[in-house]
Amino acid sequence: MHDLRQLVHRLHDAVLSEPFAPEQALVVGARLVDLRCTGAASLGKSLPLLGGALLASPELQGVDGHAKRVMAVLGAVAAGYVEAVRVFVLDQQESVSQALLQAAKAAQWNLNVSEALADEVFTSSASGIAVTELDGSVVRANAALAGILDREAGALEGVDLSSLVHEEDVEELLAAFRDLLDGVRRRVPLRPRFVRADGEVVRGTLAVALLRDAEGEPGRFVVVVEDVSELALLGSRLTHQALHDALTGLPNRQFFTTRLETTLPLANPALGVTLYHLDLDVFSVVTDGLGRRVGDHLLKSVANRLRAVFAAEKAMVARLDGDEFAVLVENGEGTPNVVTTIGRINDELAEPVYVDGQGIAVSACVGVVDRPSPGFDPAELLRASHMALRRAKKSGRRQWGLYDASRDAADRARLALAAVMPGAWESGEIDVVFQPERSLADGTTTGLTALLRWTHPEHGEIGHDRCVELAEETGLMLPLGTWLLRGAAEQLRWWRQRTGEDLPLSVGLSVGQATDPDLVGDVLRVLEDTGLPAGALRLGVPAALLVADHEDAVDNVVVLADAGVRTAMGRFTGAAGEFACLEALPVREVRIPRWAVCAERNPITTRVLADLVAVAHLAGATVLVDGVDTPELADWWRTSGADAATGSHLGGPSALIDL
Repeated sequence: MHDLRQLVHRLHDAVLSEPFAPEQALVVGARLVDLRCTGAASLGKSLPLLGGALLASPELQGVDGHAKRVMAVLGAVAAGYVEAVRVFVLDQQESVSQALLQAAKAAQWNLNVSEALADEVFTSSASGIAVTELDGSVVRANAALAGILDREAGALEGVDLSSLVHEEDVEELLAAFRDLLDGVRRRVPLRPRFVRADGEVVRGTLAVALLRDAEGEPGRFVVVVEDVSELALLGSRLTHQALHDALTGLPNRQFFTTRLETTLPLANPALGVTLYHLDLDVFSVVTDGLGRRVGDHLLKSVANRLRAVFAAEKAMVARLDGDEFAVLVENGEGTPNVVTTIGRINDELAEPVYVDGQGIAVSACVGVVDRPSPGFDPAELLRASHMALRRAKKSGRRQWGLYDASRDAADRARLALAAVMPGAWESGEIDVVFQPERSLADGTTTGLTALLRWTHPEHGEIGHDRCVELAEETGLMLPLGTWLLRGAAEQLRWWRQRTGEDLPLSVGLSVGQATDPDLVGDVLRVLEDTGLPAGALRLGVPAALLVADHEDAVDNVVVLADAGVRTAMGRFTGAAGEFACLEALPVREVRIPRWAVCAERNPITTRVLADLVAVAHLAGATVLVDGVDTPELADWWRTSGADAATGSHLGGPSALIDL
C-alpha cells in the first residue's frame, strides 16, 4: 500500500511539472509491473482509478489544462506498463528457454550415461546376455554367452535362439516367448539345457523379459543366461554324498529307506521282495587286533562281495551302520530262494581277503524277511528284519533266521516291558520279596533268597527270573541289582533285630553283575551301611562264567571270599569244568536250577542228578535246589541227598514281614 501511495504522489508531481513532462510517468507503469500488478484486468482498473483521483485533486484543478495533463500522464503510465510487461515476458521466455535447454542437456547426459552403463553391463557381464527379435533370432550377444555356448560372439547374430537349446527343452522356451507376448507373464525363468558347438550339453538358467517400444508395443526380447553346470555337478555330488556311505560307496540308511518306500507299493504281488539284514560277526576282533585301516579294507571287500552275490538280481545293497548291511531284492522268476542266497553270502564272505599279506575273512548273521505283505511300512520292515537278526545272533555266529510274526509279537511284548521297566522301578511297581530256603531233612528255614517282583498294572505279577531277563536287555540290572542287595540287607537287619534269628541272605547275580568291576566295592559299601555281617551274605555267580574262567568274575569271587562273603555257584548242572571250579575257587554251595529240578525223570536223569549231588558233596559243597513245587519233588531230592530247597511247596516269595 505504501508503494502505491508513492506512485500516486509521483503522478501528481508529473501533472504539476513545468515545463510539463508526462514521460516521468513511464516509471510508474514499469513500477506497477515490478509490483506484480499484472493481472488480466489490472491495468483497466488502475488507470480509471488513478485518473479519477488526479482530476478530483483540488490542487490540480487550478492548473491550466489540467485534464489534458492528467490524460497525458495516464497515457505515459500505460506506455510504461506495456513496455515493462513486454520486457518481463521476454525475460520469462528466456528463462524458460534456458531451463528447457538445461533439462534437455541433462536428459541427454543421463541417456548417454544409461546407454554407456547398459553397454558396459552387456559387454562385461559374466552372465550371458542376448537381445533377440520377437521371432527369437539373435540381434546382439555378449562375449559371456558366446563363451557359454563355445561360439564366437559375432557368429550368434541372426541365429535362432531355440536352435541353441536342447531339443527336449525347445517347446518350453517357445511357450515362454508366447506367454510374454500374450501378457500372461512379465518375466519367465527357465532351466533349459544348451548345446555347445562341440555337442556338449550345458546346464543353464535362462530369464526372458519383453522390451516394449515408445508406443508400448512389443519390441524385442532380452535373454539372460547363466551356466550352472558346475553347480549342478556340485549338487549332484552333494546329493550322492548325502545318500551314500563314504567308505564303501553303498547307499546309506536314508537312501535305503527311501528305496523301501518306493519299492514296496509297486512290488510284484506274486513274487514280492526279500530283505536281508546282515551283521558281521566279531568285526571288532579285526579292528582291535589289526587296526581300523584293515577293518575299513575289510568293509569295502564285504560291500563288493555282496554286490557280486546280487549282481544278477534287481537289488540294492546298502551299508546301514558300522558293520551292518542290508539288501533289498525285488524277486523275479529266476531269483534264488533264501537258503541258496544265504549259502552264497556265506561262501563269498568266507573267502579270505589279503591285507598286508594277511588273509582275513569274516562271517555274518542274517535276518531275513521274505515276501512281506504289501501293507508293511518301510520302518516296520526294517524293524522286523532287525528282530530276525537279533534272534539269529543269539544262536551263535554265521546264523540266519526268518522273520516269524508270532515270535516277533512275543519279542516286541518282551522288549516293550524292558523299555518301560526303569519307569516302573522309579514309580514303585518293583519291590524286594523273600523266599525261604528250607532244609529237606527237617523243614527248618536255613536262609532267605532275595528276589525282585514287579506288580504290573496290566500283566500282573512278574517274577524274579523274568525281571532279570528284562533288566539285562537295557543294562538296568546293574543299578537294580545293587538296589536289590541294599534293600534286602536293610530288611534282613530289621528281621534279625526283631526275631533274633541269624538267617543268611542269598542274592543271585546276573552275568552283568558278576563281571562288573565295581561289584566288590558296591557289596562292601552295602555291608558297611547296613551292618550286615559279611558271613551272612551268599552271592550266586553263574556257573558258566566260572567255567569260562572269566577274569572279572573269578577276581570278584576271590576278593569277596577274602572279605568273608560266601559265594554260591548258580545254575549248577554238573557240566564239564564245574567240579574243577569247586576245587579251585572258594565256592562252598551250588544251586541246581529249576529247569533241571523239574526235568522229566527216567533212569538216566535220575542217576545223573543223584550222582550230581553226591559229587558236589565230595567237593565240600552244600546243595540247594530251586523249583521244588510239589511234595513228590521234595521227597525225591531229599532221598537224593540235597541239603535244602526253595519252591512253592516250601513257601513262595513274599514280603519279609509276611514270613
